[in-house]
Amino acid sequence: MPADGSGGFLEYHEPNIIRILTLISFFFFLAISEWLADKIFRAGLIGQIIVGLIYGVPIGNILAPEWQETFLALGYIGLILIIFEGGLTIRLDLLRQNFLLSVMAALLGVLTPIALSFALLYRGFGHTALEAFIIGTALCSTSLGTTFVVINSASKTTTDFSQTRIGTVLISAAILDDVCGLVLVSVIHQLRGLAEDGDGNLGWIIGRPILASSLLAVLTPVAAKFVLGPGFRRFAEGWFARGKHVANIVLMVGVLSAFLAIAAYAGASVLFGAFLAGTVLSSLPSRHPQGPFVVTSREHGETARDKAPTFIHTFEKYVADTQRYILQPLFFASIGFAIPFLRMWTGEMIWKGVVFAILMLCGKLVVGVCVPIWDLIMVGGSEKVAARRGNGIASNWAPATLLGTAMVARGEIGLVIIQIGLNETPFLSEKAFITGIWAIMLNTIIGPLSVGVLLKRVGAKIANDQRWGVQSKGRSTDAESARLA
Repeated sequence: MPADGSGGFLEYHEPNIIRILTLISFFFFLAISEWLADKIFRAGLIGQIIVGLIYGVPIGNILAPEWQETFLALGYIGLILIIFEGGLTIRLDLLRQNFLLSVMAALLGVLTPIALSFALLYRGFGHTALEAFIIGTALCSTSLGTTFVVINSASKTTTDFSQTRIGTVLISAAILDDVCGLVLVSVIHQLRGLAEDGDGNLGWIIGRPILASSLLAVLTPVAAKFVLGPGFRRFAEGWFARGKHVANIVLMVGVLSAFLAIAAYAGASVLFGAFLAGTVLSSLPSRHPQGPFVVTSREHGETARDKAPTFIHTFEKYVADTQRYILQPLFFASIGFAIPFLRMWTGEMIWKGVVFAILMLCGKLVVGVCVPIWDLIMVGGSEKVAARRGNGIASNWAPATLLGTAMVARGEIGLVIIQIGLNETPFLSEKAFITGIWAIMLNTIIGPLSVGVLLKRVGAKIANDQRWGVQSKGRSTDAESARLA
């Protein structure tokens, strides 16, 4: 029975047993499917998307339409929290290390898929330039979450690959790829204005979100470093040692809401706003050992009188479980609600999707060439070093392959971008959308599987590599290469 607020209140009706059992089964299968897909594909999101397909409109239409709309909204909040958490956990020193190499890898990972998308979809398959741009933007992203799952799984039995040099470059490049994707998604949002107002200023429609995102990306760290950070440390940090989790959660909600609103009204992506909110919070506390937020564990921050739990500790205690087990599965299920599954299985869609997926696979694998190129640039030019340089470059195929394969999985950001292109603009046809979905899904399966196999076979070799493996503190790997002779 639909809700009726005409009487000043919502009448309470006990849900019937069919609805109760439907909801129980839906959430149960979301959990089971993630576990099963993670075991088979190393990508749990595939299972949750399949559950969304079955329970949603594409196949079974078991859930009521209003439930599907509600789960879509809750799932999007889950996506916002995923990106917000990524901002909270980001290490600014990680981005500074190997910055030029990471930027080179990120640019290659963004520009190559977009260029190949134009080459195949626009020139080969006859789609419009805007369709090629939207699909290419979706495929320029990297599923950092999926990659982390695989790397962390391998790290349980061997080395912590996030502490290797190639792991540092991978994480930095993947973050930069997703930031570029979030900036470009705001451009796609604005393309709707071009359709609604044919006389609109095309340059402003496209340029506004890029300008807004660029200004936010530049001004936010400047404000955090010179205004917000010093002000927080001088006037508020001591109080957080008394307020602990309560003070943290109030500030987190306030900063997140503020950045979401700023990004939305400025014309940028709210997802980009969520990421910036997390990075701002992570940069506020002081780093000296006596600082309230410098703690050895969450319990230390909770119990010590002059200490406070970090913002990520508060997120883990109050938000992480809800996000991980409810909101995140709802997001991937809502993606399944919106995929025209039955129309994917025509002969034309299958072969076009597979061909495009192979091309997009190559578009990320090519990022691995940054490793030998960097070695060629940074290794010294003496004859003795040059003689060893060939051996060094020949042996770096393993870290190069890891970098390329780990960038292949597109995951959540790619799915969001392509759905926005279909639902928020009239420019993306269903055929182009299905072709892109095939590429995203196949790459999200192939990427994690390839990384898992690679780390199992040559993980120890990568970890022990003098230039690309685990680095000793304070050692400059590029300077070290000049002393190989």
